[in-house]
Amino acid sequence: MSEPGRTVPPNLWRDRDFRRLWAGQTASQLGEHSTLIVLPLFAVLTLGAGAGELGVLRAVGQAPVLLLALLAGAWVDRWRTRTVMVLADAGRALVLGAAAAAGLLGRLGLPALLLAAFAAGALSVFFDVAYQASLVRLVTRDQLLQGNSALEGSRSAAQVGGPALGGALVTLLSAPVAAACGASFFALSVLSVRRIRRTEAVPGHSGRPPRVRRRIHQCLRFVAGDIPLRTVCLASAAFQFSFAAMMTVYLLFLPRELHLSGTAVGLALAATGPGALLGSVLAARLPGRFGHGTVLVSAAALGDGVFLCVPALHSSSVATVALLLAVNFVFGAAGQVVNVAVMAVRQAATPDGMQGRAAATITFVGMGTAPLGSLLGALLAQGWGLRTSLLVTAAGMLLSPLVMALSPLARLGRALPGPR
Repeated sequence: MSEPGRTVPPNLWRDRDFRRLWAGQTASQLGEHSTLIVLPLFAVLTLGAGAGELGVLRAVGQAPVLLLALLAGAWVDRWRTRTVMVLADAGRALVLGAAAAAGLLGRLGLPALLLAAFAAGALSVFFDVAYQASLVRLVTRDQLLQGNSALEGSRSAAQVGGPALGGALVTLLSAPVAAACGASFFALSVLSVRRIRRTEAVPGHSGRPPRVRRRIHQCLRFVAGDIPLRTVCLASAAFQFSFAAMMTVYLLFLPRELHLSGTAVGLALAATGPGALLGSVLAARLPGRFGHGTVLVSAAALGDGVFLCVPALHSSSVATVALLLAVNFVFGAAGQVVNVAVMAVRQAATPDGMQGRAAATITFVGMGTAPLGSLLGALLAQGWGLRTSLLVTAAGMLLSPLVMALSPLARLGRALPGPR
């Protein structure tokens, strides 16, 4: 979306199209985060789903990353990101609207829930890849950290409202109403993103494009040959696998072991949002002071390790809820620092014509392990019990900072590497 020779204002908020992208992404993330809590809570609290069924539901929602991420990256590099984002969120609005209608008619059973989770997950893959590539076409490279901080800040705000709103609506009203709210957020995203007016220069769109398979293979070789990007892939895979396993157990542990209500669960998860808002501010400053490598490893170790406190909880008291809020706040703050820094490293190290494919490749390798992690979490919960399983999966999350600490990524300084 940036034009040759165009000077982007130092303050990105003066750019009308950037504000529209920010608003659309915020609404989209509100819809996504509310859906992530609505569907599992509906399965557990209304349908009486057990650990195995919840693991399958989460795995089905995450499976599109394995199936579609690389294809989405190839498409995004050849199409306007605005078009992809609008179509993806229009699709998600229709999916959740249909789920809401099915629920109101009393037909929102587990099969329909699985179908809705898969469809929403598939469309999320395309939206997420497109919005990450869109920023590179909107701002200059020296503004990537600032732009990512702003966009990740909006995602943080969505993490505050999404889970809390979703959990409260499921508890106070119904899952269909909560799903309808998610659909309305996606519709708002469509209205905002489609108003972006700047002509988007799509890299490499002239001439006959190479075959999709060749373009995907080209990016796989590029990421595998770049040490920082390869390390990001491995660390992301370790984190997403363990985090998916932990969250499957966590969503069962809170209502069944600690006897928390849906509202309390939503509020506990929503504490990630305020933490992430703080993390967005810190992410724009810490790498420039301490270096990207030091910040990445330290923040990942702090954010992942804090969940080791949760298995020690034994009641639904005010103190328990307060500690859960603190744990999720720290996780949100540290995790956001890692997210922003990793995204800036990836965008700075990748040529413009490969941004979509690089984002998709890292998503594919990282998030592609999540379905397996969700299934593992379900198996551990059934065989070892919720408390032991939560401790083991939380400890597994520390593999991610360990991978980064043992790699050259930990030695990255204040300056980001450029495309090689």
